[in-house]
Amino acid sequence: MNGTRAVLWDMDGTLIDSEEFHWRSWQEAMAKEGIAITREQFLSSFGQRNDSILPRWLGNTATPERIERIGEAKEELYRSLVRKHGMTPLPGVATWLHKLHEQGWLQAIASAAPRANVEAILEALGASQRFQAIVSAEDVHKGKPDPEVFLTAALRVGVPPNRCIVVEDAVAGVEGARRAGMRCIGVTRNGKQLDADVVIF
Repeated sequence: MNGTRAVLWDMDGTLIDSEEFHWRSWQEAMAKEGIAITREQFLSSFGQRNDSILPRWLGNTATPERIERIGEAKEELYRSLVRKHGMTPLPGVATWLHKLHEQGWLQAIASAAPRANVEAILEALGASQRFQAIVSAEDVHKGKPDPEVFLTAALRVGVPPNRCIVVEDAVAGVEGARRAGMRCIGVTRNGKQLDADVVIF
């Protein structure tokens, strides 16, 4: 029996608190389209793929080309904020990344974010060497709660789903981990209820 185990990390809200940078970049990108979004609209979409978010905000003016253009503009705004202001890991993250590495756990990013965002964050954190695989928006066809992102990450690190633990902060991500046949640690900082195996506040 292969004794290898893996931790599959969501990125936004588990490794880092990126909420404010995403909010600012979505506000600016949508304002350039003449559309004002509320903080509530933003929060209800947080952690989802842009091609899931934008059709709801654009309504019948949504076209694949417009969704792609606005999404790319928003992500470039986000990365420019990361480059300008930097990013720090959430409390305890750096310690856990080190401990898991020392204990022989494989680690992967399993995120709905574009790959360029993941790479920008890992560079800002100086943490690229801690991860054996990255699965981002470009690598999957369906967003969470579909389990594809987690199953792809498990495949890339060569660990069966029942030997993977997912770290998630979103309801859809927790559900995706469950559908993938994986245990899940839920991270919540705002009292949000997560149906994970273990919840950390």
